[in-house]
Amino acid sequence: MLTPKRPKQYKKYKNLGGKSTVEGYEIAKDGMTVRFTDRSEYRYTNQSAGPDKIGKMKTLATAGKGLGTYIAADVKDTYLRRVR
Repeated sequence: MLTPKRPKQYKKYKNLGGKSTVEGYEIAKDGMTVRFTDRSEYRYTNQSAGPDKIGKMKTLATAGKGLGTYIAADVKDTYLRRVR
């Protein structure tokens, strides 16, 4: 019998700036998945975006400010895949 797939447990993005396009995120050892306010989800990894960018994304995500701007300006289309 197969075990049902566990739904992703996104952490709510604090959005301290008040106008972010990021809604939530899930941090993993090798990268992170970001859910945007339009309900799209993208998976970014050390291999796809680079460890420096992933490290900065993780820092911004936990701080609750600047993640959407950073993705739009510096990370852009370096995601591994679109999840949803």
